[in-house]
Amino acid sequence: MTRLAVLADIHGNLPALQAVINDMARFDIDQVVVAGDSINWGPFSRGVMETIWERRWPVIRGNNELYLLDYDTERAPAGWSRFTMPPYLHDQLGDGWVNAIAALPDTLQLRFRDAPPIRVTHGIPGDPWTALTPLSSEAQIRRWLRDISECTVTAAHSHIALERRVDNRHIFNPGSVGVPLDGEHSASYMILDGRANGWRLTAHRRIPFNVAPLLAEYERTRFSERCGVTAQLVMDEFRTARLQLAAYLNWKEKRHPARDDSPELLREFRDLDDIEPYLPPAYRGLTSTLHRG
Repeated sequence: MTRLAVLADIHGNLPALQAVINDMARFDIDQVVVAGDSINWGPFSRGVMETIWERRWPVIRGNNELYLLDYDTERAPAGWSRFTMPPYLHDQLGDGWVNAIAALPDTLQLRFRDAPPIRVTHGIPGDPWTALTPLSSEAQIRRWLRDISECTVTAAHSHIALERRVDNRHIFNPGSVGVPLDGEHSASYMILDGRANGWRLTAHRRIPFNVAPLLAEYERTRFSERCGVTAQLVMDEFRTARLQLAAYLNWKEKRHPARDDSPELLREFRDLDDIEPYLPPAYRGLTSTLHRG
């Protein structure tokens, strides 16, 4: 039997990663894999990458790694020019880590001797910006996975923990280590056990972590001053464990499409009684329950 710990969406949150490492010590883990978005959002991207590198954990790129690598290049979509966080992220990491991340794979196939192969992807295969969620239809999932041979898939990106079966596919999402979005202030990861007849979910772990070091580091590094309204919404996500930035952008598009971001606009958004109508459907009424299907 192989025991695999699956981590994803650490997002520069070193206190959460350290809490998960301490928790994993309770289990006989044979291998750890990291399914992308190790960096950005949190202020400790360098520390997270150093921790992953020191332990030689296999790690793939997610969309936040591409924000780092493609921002301010000819590969970047035009809309990225308004992003305020990539320069802050680059300063955290420096050119050495940028080059190391540039050489990471976008997907992995794990081939243990005593269990079937596993495909590791961030979003769906070939697209780290599209998430497989509890609301994804079986037809969508069949289309997204049709070009891969593995029956077991670990995905990420949504920050929603998931176990799902579609035909002969067994799909896992460990949730987010660093940025929980289901209202529970705890790091999420999964432990899978693999045998010749397949993989099973042994544990979905939720581990509390301290938000205070993140907020202190944001203040030390002048995050709000450098990244503006986006920084305020990112910090709100850590404070609330709920999606904020996407809701704000959707609200702004519907209510004030011609206005630029400003402290006044942010105050108006924060004064809303309910942001649920502006959340993507998969995040409405979200709870910390593991989604199975």
